[in-house]
Amino acid sequence: MNNKCLSFTLALYLGSITSVYAQRGLPPREKTKSVSITNYAQALDFLPEMVNLLKVPEGWEVKIAASGLGKPRMLYNGPNGSIYITRRDAGDVLMLKDPDMDGKFADLVTVLSDFKGVHGITMKDNWLYLANNHEVRRYPVNTDGRLGAMQLLINDLPDGGQHPNRTIGFGPDGMLYISVGSECNDCKESDKELATMLQVDPKTWKRTIFASGLRNTIGFDFHPQTGELWGIDNGGDAKGSNWPPEEVNHITKGGHYGWPYAYGKREVDQSREDPAGEIKEEVVKNTMPSVLELTAHMAPIAFTFFGNAGNIPSAYAGDGLVAWHGSWNAKKPVGFKVQRIKFENGQAVGTEDFLTGFLKGNARFGRPAGIVVNPKGIVYVSDDANGVIYAIKRKN
Repeated sequence: MNNKCLSFTLALYLGSITSVYAQRGLPPREKTKSVSITNYAQALDFLPEMVNLLKVPEGWEVKIAASGLGKPRMLYNGPNGSIYITRRDAGDVLMLKDPDMDGKFADLVTVLSDFKGVHGITMKDNWLYLANNHEVRRYPVNTDGRLGAMQLLINDLPDGGQHPNRTIGFGPDGMLYISVGSECNDCKESDKELATMLQVDPKTWKRTIFASGLRNTIGFDFHPQTGELWGIDNGGDAKGSNWPPEEVNHITKGGHYGWPYAYGKREVDQSREDPAGEIKEEVVKNTMPSVLELTAHMAPIAFTFFGNAGNIPSAYAGDGLVAWHGSWNAKKPVGFKVQRIKFENGQAVGTEDFLTGFLKGNARFGRPAGIVVNPKGIVYVSDDANGVIYAIKRKN
């Protein structure tokens, strides 16, 4: 082969390599390692007297509101002191009734029994909205809290893979928001709607991407004073016991929150390849940093503000509550509790324990999942490991 042909062949070869990397991204420039830790806290069988092991802030008390519910997940206030409960594994929705609103439920009704994987729940204008991995449906609510005929609104949400637990909520702007988690633990998504917060216009049911780069923000809510959207994002796995952090994010329109290239306050994940044609450090400069970084692997599920509920101390005005489902991949178990996210002037500034005691060393008897605050200021927390609903309220 002459020199001219050799040069041409070499140029084609190098060009093909450049083309491949341009499509797939360059591998990390530094040596990194994946650290995968598996440590499931030992599950203890629930006994009613275990409620005495739980701790709440001074001036509050915690009691069992209902038990024997299987795997209750998300909660929502219903009519006349009732609450609705979605049960993802059973594919149904329960209604618990509390006629005198004393925090102890006296009656249980199955209002829906045929929605496989149902998880997200919200209400607006006397319609109950429900979501699973792919669908959003709504049902008219009768005067007794039972549901009328179903209307299918959306049936093409992207498959959630590892994170199929959709949550939904209406904002002060009247739009419906849907949290769509990432398909995987740590990858570049092929569908732009994955790892996002979607915004849906209820007049047309057309949707747009409101924010992106959110690995799995199951819990989100709108601040009662500012109307701004806040969410708690789950950090990635297999990166050690202490990183990446769980994030408290102020979620704004058009914002990108870093995943999969960064966590927290634009802290680059050095184990990630560079995106095609770019350098991750440069990409990360244009992302939104978190407002608070909290202990890794606590696994946030529900997040809700106290809102305008009655009988809540003035110091709690504007604060929220997050349910930490608990770790499976930290050397020492963490989470398994409910924390108060403290806000000042509309900004998250810190945390404080609100419901603790489920975790004892390497054993636990509960995993908080859903939270709702009823109009009288009673906080209900679901435990999807033992089928219990706890009621936390101010002492008389």
